[in-house]
Amino acid sequence: MQDSDMTEKIAKGQGFIAALDQSGGSTPKALKGYGIEESAYSGDEEMFALIHQMRSRIITSPAFTGEKVLGAILFEKTMDGTVDGKPTPAALIERGVVPFIKIDKGLEDEANGVQMMKPMPELDALLKRAKGLGVFGTKERSVINLANREGIAAIVKQQFEVGQQVLAAGLMPIIEPEVNIKSAERAQADQILLEEILKALDALPEGQQVMLKLSIPAKAGLFGPLVDHPKVLRVVALSGGYKRPEACAELAKNRGMIASFSRALLEDLRHQMSDEEFNASLASAIDEIYEASTDKVAA
Repeated sequence: MQDSDMTEKIAKGQGFIAALDQSGGSTPKALKGYGIEESAYSGDEEMFALIHQMRSRIITSPAFTGEKVLGAILFEKTMDGTVDGKPTPAALIERGVVPFIKIDKGLEDEANGVQMMKPMPELDALLKRAKGLGVFGTKERSVINLANREGIAAIVKQQFEVGQQVLAAGLMPIIEPEVNIKSAERAQADQILLEEILKALDALPEGQQVMLKLSIPAKAGLFGPLVDHPKVLRVVALSGGYKRPEACAELAKNRGMIASFSRALLEDLRHQMSDEEFNASLASAIDEIYEASTDKVAA
């Protein structure tokens, strides 16, 4: 797939984006959910080897194709690794799946009700490497815990500044200011975030587009203006801690939003499964998330 093909697929394709980007801090939890306890490995090298095996098993599954999975977000080590003897991005492209890379280095401590992204001093080098491997876009996450306009405005400003750096490198940024779905101020935070993103989009130079990865809003349909905005290539939703049935039910109420789920995609997969069981379980999850992304219901 050329860049133009990938852009077309992400903009108009029927399906969703798989998030396979658990990083150092969240990998032990992901492995435990997969049925591998921390006692089964020692040190980061063994841990990352095991999570790469899990991701390779997913990517090479007969269920994991571009028919329903439009794209996949990778952790840096996964991007630099191989699947079936090929660089991981190339293995995805071969299956019709558009590769993205997680670029943030984690979160700062909370201030003004939000957690900003930590500095990324080596970002330009990472973007150059990713582009060389055929990666289409990036994803960067920050977190909103309270409906604090000053904090939310700061997060959106930082996200769009990083997005400009990504666009300058010839890649498509997925801007991810996640609203904590457990926040007591979730609905108000959603509304402030919508307003601040619309301001930032209006300030983008003509001809530029970004993607948005957002928590499913408390009020169904709230992000319609973002779905329809000419400077937004696609709006994708994170599961945010919802179990898959609930995440899919909530997503289906939101026109134009497609899934970019991690835990909700992987929650039923286990290391101990036979390949037949694993592939059947993954296929079932993909079908459920695909339906919520493409077959919308009234709120």
